[in-house]
Amino acid sequence: MPHLHLITGASRGLGHAIAEQLLQQQPGTVLLCISRHQSPALAELAAKQKSNVELIQWEQDLSNPIAAAARVREWLATQDAQRFDSATLINNAGTVGNPAPLSAAVDGDLSQALRIGLEAPMLLTAAFLGGTRDWRAARKVLNISSGLGRNAMGSQAPYCAAKAGMDQYSRAVALEEANAPNGARIVSLAPGVIDTDMQVQLRGASAEKFPARGRFEKLKSEGLLDSPASAAAKVLKYLARADFGSKPVADVRDPD
Repeated sequence: MPHLHLITGASRGLGHAIAEQLLQQQPGTVLLCISRHQSPALAELAAKQKSNVELIQWEQDLSNPIAAAARVREWLATQDAQRFDSATLINNAGTVGNPAPLSAAVDGDLSQALRIGLEAPMLLTAAFLGGTRDWRAARKVLNISSGLGRNAMGSQAPYCAAKAGMDQYSRAVALEEANAPNGARIVSLAPGVIDTDMQVQLRGASAEKFPARGRFEKLKSEGLLDSPASAAAKVLKYLARADFGSKPVADVRDPD
């Protein structure tokens, strides 16, 4: 039972933990990781697996989303449409940038945050859906969203906007795919608050530019952050739910 998974931002944090668990949990997995850097740890893990696991790692900068989407589209066109039982795209990559009021944003940083956080997932979703349209595989798109896409926070306008846009385009695509032959199921999923490099960035931000910094310091000091491994298990459990796609905008803490 071959399964194809494409995941962005797999070189660290939540994406890395998801990739690790996919390599260990699903024999017959083909895992395509799209990140700025390859992960030696993932390569080592894949080499140790006795099951039929294939790991492909692309070094791809998602701040150039047109090139990334073209590469995915071209690669999918080389695959046998009958090979996989399932095909899943996980849009995980994102960036909080340098937290600051929008009035103080650096133009290039602002543009890059939106390219990575919203434009890249949309283009990759378009490439994935178009490239697998005639496949026999059951198809899913999992977008890793955030509570900040649903509850605004000052000095986080780019991140909030990207995640809110991710939620809304997921709703739109769900409507489109509901009427398509072998339509894909799509969910924009909030994974909870996780102890990753993003949290380190937020705790290290200027208190003057980012008044909410204390909130993130408190989450860390009170042990309220989920580990990447624990969060990845919850995300993959949600991905495997029989009702995946019934709510295109969801949270890992939603009841079964």
